[in-house]
Amino acid sequence: MEWAYNGVSWVLLFWHDLWAKVFGYNSDGFLKTDWAWVLAIVGVVITLRVLLFPLFVKQIQSQRAMQKLAPEIKALQERYKGDRETLQKEMMELYRKEKANPLMGCLPILIQMPVFLALFHILRRPDPAQELNTNLYGWTGALAGDTSDWNSYIHAKLFGAPFWSSFLTPADQLVEVDSSQLTVKLVAGVLGAAMILTTFLTTRQMILKTGWNEDPNQRMIQKVMLYGIPVIMIFSAGAFPIGVVIYWTINNLFSLAQQQYVLRKYPPPAQNSATKPPKPGSKAHEQMLAEQAEAEQRRKELAPKPGKRPKQGDAKKPVNGSGVNGSGANGSNGAAAGKGGPGSGKNLSRAERIARAKKVSGAQQASKKKKG
Repeated sequence: MEWAYNGVSWVLLFWHDLWAKVFGYNSDGFLKTDWAWVLAIVGVVITLRVLLFPLFVKQIQSQRAMQKLAPEIKALQERYKGDRETLQKEMMELYRKEKANPLMGCLPILIQMPVFLALFHILRRPDPAQELNTNLYGWTGALAGDTSDWNSYIHAKLFGAPFWSSFLTPADQLVEVDSSQLTVKLVAGVLGAAMILTTFLTTRQMILKTGWNEDPNQRMIQKVMLYGIPVIMIFSAGAFPIGVVIYWTINNLFSLAQQQYVLRKYPPPAQNSATKPPKPGSKAHEQMLAEQAEAEQRRKELAPKPGKRPKQGDAKKPVNGSGVNGSGANGSNGAAAGKGGPGSGKNLSRAERIARAKKVSGAQQASKKKKG
């Protein structure tokens, strides 16, 4: 993680040095806040969001592609219900053909995690009792003077609460920087509530815009992300330094704005019939018809091919109206008798039926003699 510590620290100190030229090295500025450090943390968020924006757009595009492929995936699951290996191969081929990547949705989150962990380590490390290794990760150490990065951050505050302090910081450490435990608890509590709320709203916005997944397992994952993560934060936010809580809250606000923009540019497909269809003749209507035709073509390609065997019970059709022996009259009588239509013998007397049976039997014997 040294590479992450050095990289994040470099970005943080770059923004701090830039804003310190505007606000100066004043730990008790307007509203008892060192705005240079606040804006430095905001600068880290901006840098990260700019770097991740292309990936975020690809994430939305991949999600749209996955939603369009949902009917085809369902058809494949029904077709290869008992063959998981073939199902996986067919699904991977479908993803490759349509340029859809189901793992793209996790990539931005995976990239943000090292940044968060590095910032958490860097912003909680300085405290008044720490005197060793104060010049790591590019910081100017405690012996460099009052304007050094280390000393500046230790005395920097947000509304009177030090950036390195948390909801659980003991009072004896706060006295050394002219702060109180009540002030820290109030600031940390309000920021923690804002962090939890913005996390919930960010996840909710994404789920509502993309729609709840039809798969029960995936729907359960969505619910865990929506409700489980904020609940976990209620118990873990107390250990987060105020500087980290600022980063998380600002990052969530940027995510809300960014998602709103991208989701408007790449709207999700209609989830139900209650959605108002586009006006006929419009560009959206033509796009909808093209997507429907494309989806119908995929369904036809994925549908099982009809078998070559004839269905059971199919009778061989008589050729040229010939019956058992190929004779027109007797064959037609036999067919009529087999079908039970008019003249089939249902309305004849017993003597007439015996005479007809003898006639048919005689015709069969004559046919055998000719063949012999």
